[in-house]
Order: sequence, then structure tokens, then C-alpha cells
Amino acid sequence: MRILSGIQPSGKLHIGNYFGMMKPALELQSQGEAFLFIADYHALTSTRDPALVREYSRDVALDFLACGLDPERTAFYRQSDLPEVTELAWMLSVITPMGLLERCHSFKDKTAKGLPATHGLFAYPVLMAADILIVSATVVPVGRDQKQHLEVTRDLALKFNQHYGEVFTIPEPSIREDVALVPGVDGQKMSKSYNNTIEIFGDPKATRKKIMKIVTDSTPVEDPKNPDTCNVFALYRLFATEEQRADLAGRYRAGGMGYGQAKKELADLVDAHFQPFRERREALAADPAYVDAVLAAGANKARAAALDVMDRARHAVGLR
Repeated sequence: MRILSGIQPSGKLHIGNYFGMMKPALELQSQGEAFLFIADYHALTSTRDPALVREYSRDVALDFLACGLDPERTAFYRQSDLPEVTELAWMLSVITPMGLLERCHSFKDKTAKGLPATHGLFAYPVLMAADILIVSATVVPVGRDQKQHLEVTRDLALKFNQHYGEVFTIPEPSIREDVALVPGVDGQKMSKSYNNTIEIFGDPKATRKKIMKIVTDSTPVEDPKNPDTCNVFALYRLFATEEQRADLAGRYRAGGMGYGQAKKELADLVDAHFQPFRERREALAADPAYVDAVLAAGANKARAAALDVMDRARHAVGLR
């Protein structure tokens, strides 16, 4: 089983990224041959500052390595270190029906949030298909919001294979049903687009301050509270043990405890969870040569797979 995951370096990674993508991707390292890439080509659809593209890409590399990515078990690389990806994206583009892309909800969602309606944003699913097919991934973990793009990948691979012969491996989605919605400080889904995030490696004091600003209802301290509808508890349960969850839920329902106390306990858990990762990240940041070597080794492994795929694809379409 060859597993592929990717993440776009479009800002500082936050708790929503951690539980939605990072932690599941790290857990997959022991389940098969893992490939993980930093989607810096994709980031160009929303980030036009070259210094920020470089900074955010480096941050993603540091964050994943700090949180437990094992370069011996995962090929970790930058998307832009595989030039074959964009070549394959063009081959796929010439067989991609416009109607297929017009039905993709991501383009509409992102332009509605203010991103310019560019060809790159419109053709995003084709580049994503190239990312997946170029390394012959068999399993792709995706959230429900990305499921449609994986269906596009499968459609394009099947269409290409039917016309040119068996060139591409058809990937299967792996949709995690147990990933909870991670609320931001305002109660909406945590997202950089909403400016409501809690960064995983933000300044500890600033992080605690953000947590203390999480939106709650106006239930008085002395009254019982419902943990199932509370944004603070929704975040707390992600970090807490079963015993800690049960204890805090009991105190919610008993009354006599304010949301401020729950926020303080959440802040303590968040700090304790990321503290060892923070120390590891500081050590990695002081050793840029190591990080570069990890990404270079990952790119070499990914390129070996990519060159094999592109050799078949070029022959198939008549370019060799």
C-alpha cells in the first residue's frame, strides 16, 4: 500500500491542521509506504509573496519533523522538487472536460472567500490529480471537502488509461469518519480564512490569550452547562484523556464552574501537549542542513517513482 498525503503551506499550521491532517498522516507511517509532500505549487494560488512561500514551506517541514515525522518511513518532499508533476498536469489537462472542473465546489468556495478567479485555482483539481498519479499512490487519505477532487483524479486516470493503455494506478480514498470538527476561537470551523486559529507553535503566552477568548454562551457560573455544545469542551476533548473528559463534563453538568476555568485547563493541556514538540522544533530550526537533507532524500525517492510514471505516460501519448 502506497499512501500519499499533502498539505499546502499557506500560513502557520494550527490545531485544526494538526488533528485534521497532520496527526492522521503521521499515524499512517506504520501502515504502508508513506509519501508526504509540501504543496508549494498549490500555495501559489493564494500566496503571491515569494518570501512567505519560502517561509511557510520551511515552517511546514519543521512542524512535521517536530511532531514526529520519521524520514526513514516517509518520503517527505516539496512538490516543486518534482518537475514531472507539472508536466503530467498538462497531459491530464488536455483530456479534462471543462464540465468536470465546473462542477467542483472548491473553486466556487474559494472565489466566494475573495481569492481571484484564476486558471490555476480553476485547474487545481488537475494538479492535485498529477500529485497523486505521479507517485502511483494506491491510498489517499482525504477529508470530505477533498473527496470530490479525488473522484476527479480517479475519473482522469480511468479516462487516460482507457485511451492510452494502463499507465496509471487508480487510487482509493481513505475517508476518516472519526475526525471531529475543530472549532476556532469564534466557534466556526478553525481556518486561516476565518482568522480564528490557534497555532500549534505560536508563542505560548499568545496561545493562552487566544484560548481565553474562545466564544462561549452566557450561562452563569452557578448554572449547569452542556459540554456537548461548548466550543471550549470540543477542543478540550481532543487533548484530554477519557478520565479528564469525564471529570470536566461532570463539572460542567454540576454547575458552579465558569467557562474561564475550563479555558485555563484547556490552555494547560495544549501547552503540555506541544511542549516537547516545541523543543524538538527549536533544535531542528538550528540545524537547517538536516532539514534540507531530509527534503532532498524524500524528493529523490519521489522522483524515482515519478520518472517511472512519466516514462510510461510519454510513450503512451507519443512523446517518446
